[in-house]
Amino acid sequence: MTRWFACIGAALVAMVVLAGGVAAQDYPTRTVKIIVPFPPGGTADAMPRIVADFLAKKWGQAVIIENRAGAGGNTGADAAFHSDPDGYTLFASPPPPLVINQNLYAKLPFDPAQFIPLAVMGKVPNAILTNSPKLKDVKTVADFVAYAKAHPGELNSATQGIGTTSHLTSELFQQMAGVKFQHIHYRGSAPAVQDLVAGNVEVAFDNIGAAGQLIKGGTIRALGLATEKPLDAFPGVPVVKDTVPGFVVVTWFALVAPPKVPQAIVNKLHTDINEALNDPAVKKRLENLSAEVSTASLAETAAFFKAEIETWHKVINTANVKVEQ
Repeated sequence: MTRWFACIGAALVAMVVLAGGVAAQDYPTRTVKIIVPFPPGGTADAMPRIVADFLAKKWGQAVIIENRAGAGGNTGADAAFHSDPDGYTLFASPPPPLVINQNLYAKLPFDPAQFIPLAVMGKVPNAILTNSPKLKDVKTVADFVAYAKAHPGELNSATQGIGTTSHLTSELFQQMAGVKFQHIHYRGSAPAVQDLVAGNVEVAFDNIGAAGQLIKGGTIRALGLATEKPLDAFPGVPVVKDTVPGFVVVTWFALVAPPKVPQAIVNKLHTDINEALNDPAVKKRLENLSAEVSTASLAETAAFFKAEIETWHKVINTANVKVEQ
């Protein structure tokens, strides 16, 4: 009798696995939705749209973007997390709701650790950006540090919101350069950059993806890049670490699936997204956002997420960053 139950159990498991495989072969048979937890206009919105265009053509199905901003990315993350685990709702995001917010919020309505990492679409360097009349005579990172030290707490630093990478990058710069800013928090990169362009805020520590064309066009200035080496795309812009040793920060943008999506569908998504990232046309469009594009295995992507959690945990604790709930 025991052997009979064991055989039945094995058969049921085999049927489930087979059904998952068949579902993956057919997937997708309808529209796939990608939730983005920030407003349109920034790199967080632009990057998944590029990948979605490729996937829609490959699959012969619509792939749409749904912007659900709020609570530092948690609103969109919560919606994606609790969606049906069938692969038809995905989540595209920069670090906050995936590796940062669990260190900021006492309680989240979702568990970031249960998201299934699919791929990092691109890594975009951060930069010190300005268009302020106050800083018109500030030409170098050293000048900027000197000005900030002479005017503690007087410079406004625009962020994408509390606990976002732009906020934490600004906090990290304060720690490493020994300066103090007044943080002005926005709902995403686009409105922050708009106020930066208007001169309503003095500085922003933002990624150079969406701001890249503004820098090249002279609308805003990049005082320094948070990269290891200067970038050919931004001639004459120095690296911050030459003045503030060790200051290297990038913002990455990832695609993940909600918990319990069948492994066969996860594998297909991972394979197809990596195919998109290796496509020359897609790669060019992502590089136009100043993104470094590469592919990795599912295991490597999961390990990267784990390392990022540890990195930002240290920054948050040192800066004593808190979010009111």
